[in-house]
Amino acid sequence: MATEPLIRFHQVTKLYPPDTVALEDIDVAIEEHEFLSLVGKSGAGKTTFLKLLLKEEEPTKGELLSRGKNLAGMEGNELLDYRRTIGAIFQDYKLLDSRTVYENVAYAMEVLGAPDDAIRRDVSEVLKVVNLLHKIDQFPFQLSNGEKQRVAIARALIHRPQIILADEPTGNLDPYHTRDIVRLLLKIHEFGTTVLLATHNKEIVNLLGRRVITLDDGKIIRDAQEGRYVI
Repeated sequence: MATEPLIRFHQVTKLYPPDTVALEDIDVAIEEHEFLSLVGKSGAGKTTFLKLLLKEEEPTKGELLSRGKNLAGMEGNELLDYRRTIGAIFQDYKLLDSRTVYENVAYAMEVLGAPDDAIRRDVSEVLKVVNLLHKIDQFPFQLSNGEKQRVAIARALIHRPQIILADEPTGNLDPYHTRDIVRLLLKIHEFGTTVLLATHNKEIVNLLGRRVITLDDGKIIRDAQEGRYVI
């Protein structure tokens, strides 16, 4: 029997008042263990697409499903459990300036009441993955932009999410650190994590040669396996 996709947009439309169509009739499935890029010009609908997945916004029409479960019906502990399956990475890092690298990554576990020994173990593990264990006691102002983004990735990994949403994660980085972050996302993908990369960077998308979903004016105009950034 066929299994349900990890994520399914079923004829999803998102409207913002008074008459802005952010997404229109989106029908797409994201399978487990995929690495795909979401591309399009500014205003194409990429941010809204991600906000719906993060459940920061709700569809105006249609259904958004996680393994066949409608997100619209989720609340309380069920919603918390769903959100823990997602790790989010942003262009502006969203680090806490007054906290060290360790404290920034640990914070997500602390708010859930995780025991100290589990926090120490898990934070050390993810900082090893992103090669920042030697920066554990430094503050964000002491880090390069590339290192800040790796801290953000470590924080996104702390709950061992099923899917990573990377929203323009290389937007503030130079070419060297851009390649570094892309290599790290590929490494995370090799662990079995689904990765959805929203980006304007044509070179990255073409280099990856993975599935590409292209948005334009809120509509999917292209969904290509081993695709390229073509608008």
